[in-house]
Amino acid sequence: MVYETQSAQETFALGERIGREAGPGQIYTLTGDLGVGKTVLTQGVAKGLGITGPVSSPTFTIVQVYENGRLPFYHFDVYRIGDVEEMEEVGYEDCFYGGGVCLIEWAELISELLPSDCIHICIEKDLNRGFDYRKITIEPLGDKHISSK
Repeated sequence: MVYETQSAQETFALGERIGREAGPGQIYTLTGDLGVGKTVLTQGVAKGLGITGPVSSPTFTIVQVYENGRLPFYHFDVYRIGDVEEMEEVGYEDCFYGGGVCLIEWAELISELLPSDCIHICIEKDLNRGFDYRKITIEPLGDKHISSK
């Protein structure tokens, strides 16, 4: 599915819908250039999961855990991972194979660790369409997907 948003608020709202529809054990991978809106989308996912309080990118801590929503939310930012073995240190398997929802920024850096049923989200800018325009492509794998409503 391809979604087009014209503002950070619309990107947030799409993330919120993803969060509302996410089920236990779901893993989302998130790719896009720096500054494209990955954190905004992630904040929407958190809200859709019922998480209150601030949500920020765990760039230096690798994973941020939020447990005050309807499901645990594991937000990974693996941009600074030098070796996939570092993922062992943060206990990724408990997150990937637990009952929560995972969202992994820069997931292509740890592709060999990802289960086959992840849902891939790619955010792209197109300055010819406007400064705030985003093209968000969601590629469901298996039978898991979000609705187009």
